Amino acid sequence: GALPAELRAAVRALVGELDSLFTALGLREESFAVGALSRVVAAELASYASARNRRRTATNKASVIFVDRTLDLAGAVGHHGDNLAEKILSVLPKLPGHKTDVMVNMVELTALQTADETCSIIAPGCLAQPNDPAAKALWESFMNLKQKEAVMEARRHLVEAASRENLPIKMSMGRVTPEQLSSYIQLFRNNLKALENHCGLLQLVLATVQTLKHPQTSKWDNFLAFERLLLQTIGESEMPSVLNQLLPMIKSYNERTKDDYACEDFLVLLIYIYSVVGEIKCEKELDTAEEKVKRALVKAICDEPEPSPLLQKITGCDSSLNLTSQKATDAVDGIFRSLRDIARVRLHMKQFHSIHNPGSNTHQASYKPLLKQVVEEVCNPDRPDPLDIEHISSGLTDLLKTGFSMFMKVNRPHPGDHPLLIIFMVGGVSVSEVKMVKDLVATRKPGTQVIVLSSVLLTPHSAVELLFASDRLQPDARI
Repeated sequence: GALPAELRAAVRALVGELDSLFTALGLREESFAVGALSRVVAAELASYASARNRRRTATNKASVIFVDRTLDLAGAVGHHGDNLAEKILSVLPKLPGHKTDVMVNMVELTALQTADETCSIIAPGCLAQPNDPAAKALWESFMNLKQKEAVMEARRHLVEAASRENLPIKMSMGRVTPEQLSSYIQLFRNNLKALENHCGLLQLVLATVQTLKHPQTSKWDNFLAFERLLLQTIGESEMPSVLNQLLPMIKSYNERTKDDYACEDFLVLLIYIYSVVGEIKCEKELDTAEEKVKRALVKAICDEPEPSPLLQKITGCDSSLNLTSQKATDAVDGIFRSLRDIARVRLHMKQFHSIHNPGSNTHQASYKPLLKQVVEEVCNPDRPDPLDIEHISSGLTDLLKTGFSMFMKVNRPHPGDHPLLIIFMVGGVSVSEVKMVKDLVATRKPGTQVIVLSSVLLTPHSAVELLFASDRLQPDARI
């Protein structure tokens, strides 16, 4: 009831969609929540009239855990996953009108040989290939295998398709390069029948080639190395010195080389730092360090000859002519207010208070994803009472159980009780997080089926946009 009307409407819309899905699956669910907004969504689902009627008659039992994305934003902007699907979704442009799918440039398969990236005569390809079994199998490999294995799988599928069409393919062993995949794709170009038979597969392999050649992909490893360095630094020094290390790397457009970080890349790193650090003691030194970073960022944003689409949304200016120093300063101030909030968001947690493992003399400091901690707690064979995974009671019986358990031996509902575990990330989930959950449950609790749901599949830059450039009171509440 304390929520603004727009957010209340979004929560109710989401609960309605979840109820429809659970009705189709015939579920009788126990709801659990990690985080404040998750508690609101879970409570709304528990008291939703249609859901209560369904739970009376449904037979398939399930545990549904709602988890707030904001409790761990490092997982949304980090580059920990060695995953080809995540890279494809991060670097290729979005397919117009779609939230997740991307555009694949198909010019290579035509006689129109142009190097112009903006050439839009040829309709783009995409990743969704529901009618092509080989393409579907390859996409599963992109999601579930390491990048090196996934690229070898792409070559294998391509070689098999070419052999089936009797195309003159020269098989080569060893490392798979984008150039090698391109040369195999060229074989299909003048053979319309082969093109038609394997169109879905060719779109996925083209997406792979374009991703591997993309300049943003070479930056991926730089990000990963820098994030690891930050994890060490955060354990050893205070926040002001971490920010001071960033300062020399914030360069204006004219000073940047292709390997340097652009403004939006810095926002990715800042979110990572503030989310991992957690509670910060507000001191003069921190204010001074933040002011220096703010000034450098404002200067870099104002020096952009043409602001990127993301910077346009953050500053509210569609061209460099409208972008004044004051507008850039206001935008950066707003960003740092949000960053301070991000650092404070786990303060009330008892068990999942930290996502940073400071390391020791024998082990490096590391990032321990909140989602991993939640799943490990659910799969814990000792079944301790979870401190931060709160059970949301859906009726009088549950309330009585919870009340009596204070002074009687009553088994309180546990998220690991049921054969089906549904995790809903409120605010988005990344591909590598989905893979991590799948692998964890398979090793820790083999008999359990797991479904990961969310409102959006996140990439590092889309997470920045959701945080700093969208109306948070009107979130996208679709599944």
